[in-house]
Amino acid sequence: MSVNVETMFSVREKPWHGLGTVVTEAPDSASALGLAGLDWSVLQKDIAAADSRNVIPGFKANVRDVDGSVLGIVTDRYKVVQNKEAFAFTDALLGEGVRYETAGSLQGGRRIWLLARLPQNYIINGDEIIPYLVFMNAHDGSGSIKVAMTPVRVVCSNTLNLALSTAKRCWSCQHTGNIEGKMKEAEATLLYAGQYMTALGKDFDRLNRVALNDVKVMEYINLLLPEPDNATDQQKRNIEKLREDMRTRYFEAPDLNFTGKNGYRFINAVSDFATHCKPLRERSNYRESLFAKTVDGNPIIDKAYQMVLSA
Repeated sequence: MSVNVETMFSVREKPWHGLGTVVTEAPDSASALGLAGLDWSVLQKDIAAADSRNVIPGFKANVRDVDGSVLGIVTDRYKVVQNKEAFAFTDALLGEGVRYETAGSLQGGRRIWLLARLPQNYIINGDEIIPYLVFMNAHDGSGSIKVAMTPVRVVCSNTLNLALSTAKRCWSCQHTGNIEGKMKEAEATLLYAGQYMTALGKDFDRLNRVALNDVKVMEYINLLLPEPDNATDQQKRNIEKLREDMRTRYFEAPDLNFTGKNGYRFINAVSDFATHCKPLRERSNYRESLFAKTVDGNPIIDKAYQMVLSA
C-alpha cells in the first residue's frame, strides 16, 4: 500500500507496500488493537486562535492522545467512536472467537479500518465463498462510520460485493446524534449476513443460467471500458490494453474453466479485473481506493451485474 499507511498488520501475507507487521495466526481484538498500532484514543479539545485565548465556538479539535497530533477539526456535535469501540462492536456483532485478518491506520491516524472473517464459509455455485466484515472509521470528520459485508471467492481472492436489490450489504452513519443507538441498529441489520449470502447464491444461480456468446461478451467489455470522447491515439491504446486484460480474465482464467460461457463466468472475470488489475497510471493511493471499494462497492462490478441480468 502507499505511504499513506501509517500502521497495520496482516495475517500470513506481506502487508501492502511492505509496511506493517506480519503474523501467522489471526488475532483476537485485544491483540489486533496493538498489532495494528490502534491502541490510542481520540480526545476532543477546544480551539483558540493563535493570538487569542478566546475559544472558537461550535468547533473542536480531534487530537490523538499518544502524540498530540491533530486528526481533524469537527463541529461540537461530532461524537468520537474510539478504535477500541470499533473492535468491541465487531466482537459483539460476530460473537466470541472472532478473529481479525487485517487492521490499520491511514493518513496519520485520520482513518482506520479492520477486517474480520465471519465464522461460516459458503459453497455457492461450486465455489467456496468466505464472508468478511469490514469496519471503516474517520477521525477527521471527513466521513461516516461504515460497516459492510464483503464476500471473497477463495480460489482467486476476488471480492464479490454485489449491490443486491433483495438484501442489504452495507450500513453507515454520521458521527452525530445517538451513536450508541445507531451502532445497535447496525448490529441488528448486519446480523442478517446469512440473508445476504442466501440472496447472493440465488443471483449466482440466475447468472449461471444466462448464456453468453463471445460476441456479447466483447460488447459488454467495450461498454464497461468505453473510449472517452475525442480520445487521443494514446488513450485508445490504453483502453484497448485494459479491454485485452479483461478479455484474458474471461476467456483464459484457469479457475473459470469449470464454468460455461455464462453470466456467472463474466461477473467473476470482471471482479478479477476490478480486484487485481493495476491502473495504467499507478497513483500512490490506488490500493487505498481499491480497499475502500470493499465497503462502498465497485461500480464496474455492479454495472456488469446489472448488464447481464437485464440481457
